[in-house]
Amino acid sequence: MQKKTCVAVILALVFSIGLALSAHAKPIVVKFSHVVAENTPKGKMANKFRDLVAERMGDKVVVEVYPNSQLFNDDGVLQALLLGDVQLAAPALSKFQKYTDVLQIYDLPFLFKDMEAVECFQQGPQGMKMLQSMSNKGILGLGYLHNGMKQLSSSSPLRVPEDAAGKKFRIMTSDVLAAQFEAVNAIPLKKPFSEVFTLLQTKAIDGQENTWSNIYSQKFYEVQPYITESNHGLLDYLVVTSVEFWSGLPEDVATELEDTLADALAYGNEESYNLSQQQKQMIIDSGRSEIIELTDEERAKWVEAMKPVWDQFADEIGQENIDAAVACN
Repeated sequence: MQKKTCVAVILALVFSIGLALSAHAKPIVVKFSHVVAENTPKGKMANKFRDLVAERMGDKVVVEVYPNSQLFNDDGVLQALLLGDVQLAAPALSKFQKYTDVLQIYDLPFLFKDMEAVECFQQGPQGMKMLQSMSNKGILGLGYLHNGMKQLSSSSPLRVPEDAAGKKFRIMTSDVLAAQFEAVNAIPLKKPFSEVFTLLQTKAIDGQENTWSNIYSQKFYEVQPYITESNHGLLDYLVVTSVEFWSGLPEDVATELEDTLADALAYGNEESYNLSQQQKQMIIDSGRSEIIELTDEERAKWVEAMKPVWDQFADEIGQENIDAAVACN
C-alpha cells in the first residue's frame, strides 16, 4: 500500500508540475515587419492587430511590430519570412512578381476606377483565389490592405504624357510598372522605398508615384514641387505569412489570429480612406507642392498612352482576371 501511495504522490506531483509549466509556457511570438511609418494605413493596421491580439489572446500570442524598414525592406522581407526570421509582412502587391504572375493585375494602369471597384474585385472569387497563388512557394496570403490610388509627383509639371518623356521615375520591383512608364517614354528605376526621399532630394530621380498618405508621411511633397492627381494606379498591400509557420500553429490559435487580422484590416482600410483625404489636404495647406488636376481630355491622353500595357501582360495575368476587374468598375 505504501508503494502505491508513493507512486500516486509522484504522479500527482508530475501532473501538477506539468500544469505549472504549461501555464507558464512561452507565448508564440509573431514578428510583423513593414517599411512605412506608423501614421500610415499599414502602420495603423499593424499596431491595431498587435493591440487586438494582446487584448483577446493574452499571453498566448505576442505580436511585435517593426515599422520603417527596421528589420527588412520589402525586397528582403519575403525571404526572411520563408527563413522564419519574421512571421508576418505586408509588402505592396507589386513585390510578389518573383512568386506569382497573377498579382501583377494590381499594377495595370487605369484598371480600377476607384477603391470601390478594387474592393469588389479583391473580395470576389478571383481576388480571394489569388491569396493562395503563392502557397506552392511557401507564402500564404491572409488579406488585402488598402493604401489607395497613386498620384504622380515630379520636379516639373505633368499634364500630358509627353511631359514625362525622358524623366526618371522611381518604381517598385515590377515589370508592369516599368512598362507603364516606358509607355510614356519615361525612364523607370527600381529602387527601395527607404531610398526615395534621398533620391528626390538629391535630384537623382525626377519623380515617383505614390498615394497621398505615403507622399505626406515620407515628406516627398517637401522635395517635389508638383503632384499630378492622376489616380492612375493602385497601391495596396497583401498581408502574408509562411505556409510553414501558419500550418504549424494550433488550429484554434490560427483561427483566432485570422479573425483578429480581419478586424484589423477592416480598421486599416477605413483609416486608409480617411488618411488619404486628410493628408492630401495637409499637403495642399503646406504650400510646398502644387496639385495639378487633370482635365478629362488630359486624363484620356494618359489612359490612351498606357492602355497597351494591359495587352502586354494579359497572358501572364489571365484575361479572365482582367475582365473581372473591369466588370467591377
